[in-house]
Amino acid sequence: QGSSPGELVQACLGPTAPGDVSGAKFHSALQEIYTQNGLVDRDFANRCSGKRNPDFYSHSNWVELGYTEPYDNLIRPDQPLENLAKCSHGGASDLTSTVIPRGGINKDERRQDNKAFHDAAVKAAIAASLHLLDDICLAAGNRDFLMMGIARSSVVCFVIDTTGSMSEDIEEARAVVYKIIDSKKGTQDEPSEYILVPFNDPFGPIIRTSDAEKMKTEISKLKATGGGDTPEMCLSGLQMALTGAPSSSNIYVFTDATAKDIALKDTIIALIRRTKSTVSFFMTSFSSRRRRRSLGAASFSDYMDLALASGGQAIQVSKSQLPQATDIILDTSTSALVTVFQRAVTGGGLKTFIFVLDESLKSITIYITGTSLTFTLTNPAVTQSNNEASGKLGTIQTVGNLWRFRLNADKQSGDWTINIQS
Repeated sequence: QGSSPGELVQACLGPTAPGDVSGAKFHSALQEIYTQNGLVDRDFANRCSGKRNPDFYSHSNWVELGYTEPYDNLIRPDQPLENLAKCSHGGASDLTSTVIPRGGINKDERRQDNKAFHDAAVKAAIAASLHLLDDICLAAGNRDFLMMGIARSSVVCFVIDTTGSMSEDIEEARAVVYKIIDSKKGTQDEPSEYILVPFNDPFGPIIRTSDAEKMKTEISKLKATGGGDTPEMCLSGLQMALTGAPSSSNIYVFTDATAKDIALKDTIIALIRRTKSTVSFFMTSFSSRRRRRSLGAASFSDYMDLALASGGQAIQVSKSQLPQATDIILDTSTSALVTVFQRAVTGGGLKTFIFVLDESLKSITIYITGTSLTFTLTNPAVTQSNNEASGKLGTIQTVGNLWRFRLNADKQSGDWTINIQS
């Protein structure tokens, strides 16, 4: 019924496409095209303006010569470019306006004196773009062409501590990867790429693949090595993930100690803001010996700061609780995810937070992290407290410092309130 990114994506994929679909990545791709399109004018300001495929028709005399079809040699690097005039753009900003040939041939805007040529250039440029997209589609195939960077889930990246005490955690991380692969394969939520960054001393290498089975093989090779005092290069591994993964990736870090390389914290925050990736930490309990060694330089609150900066979670659990905590990965590794509301506070006392839900939202989950707290959730008409595991508003799961509240499908639109006493 319209041309919003969500409607266009759904029209391409069809009404029966499995999984949740978001137009957000399509919208992001469109914005990138707009930006790069404009930058060509800047980067080639002192050169011939016909370097861009659509711009060729508005900045040359192709249509003045009577041609109505696209010049396909422009997108064929194996074909020569022949019998072409490039011409002066015209106007005060044209650095070539004083050089012969002069006159101003551009058809960027529809004016009274160039209406016919402008319309012909527009039609030729649109047809040329369609020819180019057809070529890409033939090379990639229909499914990959439609899914490429548009509807498929963000990249899922695992950053895993492989020091000596992490054997149980590695087993759980392996089980999580297998679960994601098996549950999302063939759906719109299937990750477009998997990335694995193990860290020890040294850290890395980065392993990336779009082949789910290959990722299973790679993570099956992980083994915990080194003694309990092996230094954790957690932020170095996270830095490798943030620089190696594309923007808006979902990154999950598994460790059982604070970071030795805490000096990288500001660098990591800058990378998070630039890449808009979400980072969540799963930190299991660690021995007092390792705690004394690590906390001199860093603490668990550093992981909280990084998670908050990215819109992720910092979850502290025992090793036995890790399988329950990792359900959050299945919740969040989807292209259709939006964050409606997020707040962080320090200090105790009663805090009240108000947020709005509407009918466009579904599969809503509330995450609360903290210690020694109680809370009540109220929709416009009903209240449920933290001691009601299953109530009128939804179901609550508690693991470590995380409360996971899944709302029922028949939620009510309007103002919602959370009162938290900590």
